[in-house]
Amino acid sequence: MGAITTPFGFSSTAAEVAAGIDLTGRRAVVTGASSGLGAETARALALTGADVTLAVRDEAAGERVAKEIIASTGNQEVRVAHLDLTEPASVTAFAGAWRGPLHVLVNNAGVMACPEQYTAQGWEWQFAANHLGHFALATGLHAALAAAGGARVVAVSSTGHQQSPIVWDDIHFDFRRYDPWLAYGQSKTANILFAVEATRRWAGDQITANALMPGAIHTNLQRHIGGQGSGRVAADLIKTVEQGAATSVLLAASPLLDGVGGRCFVDCNETEVVGRRSGTPAGVARYAVDPDNARRLWRLSEDLLAGAADMHAA
Repeated sequence: MGAITTPFGFSSTAAEVAAGIDLTGRRAVVTGASSGLGAETARALALTGADVTLAVRDEAAGERVAKEIIASTGNQEVRVAHLDLTEPASVTAFAGAWRGPLHVLVNNAGVMACPEQYTAQGWEWQFAANHLGHFALATGLHAALAAAGGARVVAVSSTGHQQSPIVWDDIHFDFRRYDPWLAYGQSKTANILFAVEATRRWAGDQITANALMPGAIHTNLQRHIGGQGSGRVAADLIKTVEQGAATSVLLAASPLLDGVGGRCFVDCNETEVVGRRSGTPAGVARYAVDPDNARRLWRLSEDLLAGAADMHAA
């Protein structure tokens, strides 16, 4: 199969991508949906008639967003559930409380370039929040995804993945001096590798997973780097939140992606594999789609989570 192209592009909005799609009776979970891209993704999915759960750490903020989505879309099937991706017990509780099939899981929540910080398990914070928490969530919800028949998982990555592959011998910066951008890049590489391996492992369950890079959007994600004043991206490359969520909605809901998995998208189209930093918002690094790396990361993630469970039991 060749590269996937669609009628949508850089300027397309989430609502435009969702137009004409009917997901009535289908259920979706969007992490980090209390603001920014997550909130807009949830809103667009609600427009399709889907039953949408906002999985958030700040439930009060989530409730405000849910009320606004209900008011603006007329869809009453929008609810809020607590989820802290840096706390394995919280992820386990969320997955354990889920009942019935799950048709769409959008792994949207994330942290960018935060100061050096570690979880109780000793995991570097960005790797834990951006990858391990979502890995635990998806695997914990695997049975629900399999029960849906044709479920989709969406992994929100970043062009920042080009800043670092997985540094297998020092993922948690036990030896290297901590660098917030290298840590961010490594975690975003992990998001793409997850989509590659999930698609391979879960093909028999008709589950597909794809990754995307939404582009540069001013949201709360930039709170650690000076927000809108960071000046890291040219003004003509900045998207609105509505434009930034478009690719997430495409991968979550569009019939154009039926049966497609293990790929990476930018501006609503599949992006090319590159052998060096592209210098543009496009291009997925070859190490981020390497199947051997994807298998290795999956096994490592399972081992880390198993170790955390053992520590909790003790």
